[in-house]
Amino acid sequence: MTQLHRSPHGDGRVTMLDVASEAGVSATTVSHVLSGKRLVAAATRERVERAVRELGYRPNHVARNLRTRRSQMIAVVVPDITNPFYSELTRGLADAVLGGDYGTYVCNTDGRVDRELAFVDDVMDRGVDGVVIASVSTSEQATAPLQFGTPVVCLGESIEHPDVDQVKADDGEGSCAATLHLLSRGAQRVAMIQGPPRTGVLRNEGYARALAQSGHTLDRSHTVPGDWTRQGGRTAMHRLMQITPRPDAVFCGNDLMAIGAMDAARELGLAIPDDVALVGFDDIDAAALVNPALTTVVNPSYETGRSAGELLLSRMQGDYTGPRRVVVLPCPLVQRESA
Repeated sequence: MTQLHRSPHGDGRVTMLDVASEAGVSATTVSHVLSGKRLVAAATRERVERAVRELGYRPNHVARNLRTRRSQMIAVVVPDITNPFYSELTRGLADAVLGGDYGTYVCNTDGRVDRELAFVDDVMDRGVDGVVIASVSTSEQATAPLQFGTPVVCLGESIEHPDVDQVKADDGEGSCAATLHLLSRGAQRVAMIQGPPRTGVLRNEGYARALAQSGHTLDRSHTVPGDWTRQGGRTAMHRLMQITPRPDAVFCGNDLMAIGAMDAARELGLAIPDDVALVGFDDIDAAALVNPALTTVVNPSYETGRSAGELLLSRMQGDYTGPRRVVVLPCPLVQRESA
């Protein structure tokens, strides 16, 4: 059983004053050692760190937050936390802000505008220091934190605001490359499983641009929604395979839908890529594990989160107060067995 350390003075929790007394220094010196923001002599630092270990001192974050009026917390608002892309993105964000002693918590909207706006209200009530949002809304309510001086970083294209920094992948070029790849291997009827209406706009545009560049006409019956989920991709693939003549290649707006499309192809007795070729988007871990391994486009999830964290950190710490910044990350094609 873990032993709880108590103050030498018998008054409960070990305080910074207790550490200072044990180390024979001032509380200010202890604060400098713990924060790392001021130089302290090596011998003094060692005494303070020894006292911290021996007494089992833990900083009182609640008291610090009341004093500084900062929560040291960042809210991350995403549409689907079960999607591995957002898990990896959140990891990149957490790594970027770790040095600033910030924690993160995730709000999952399920792609619903009402839940997103409710979460935005909630994070402001909690007094977060910054917000990273993969928004499904273009409403001004999504940027409400700015009214209280709380910086916001947008992921993707949905929010256009002069004070909101933006991190986005080059979706259009990645989607165009994926579609051109399918056409280059002889496909004549390339369909696309898309996200819900008004989402994934650049991916849809990249698909259409590749068709136009190759002299193919966009057939609207070859574009169906799959709502970004595996089941959605499976349902959409069944729908596409009922078309006569059926598509001989399908570009999927994300890997989860592509894996669902694989499920449907197997159920229909279709061989991949011989009967129908498939390309996804995101390059989640599962893309290399499915059979056949999925040709896909890299969506730099970790790098997106890390870039968002760096932009947010610079504003929260006052290092940058200028106009909107936009970071665009490349999306290369990864060729595997499904195409």
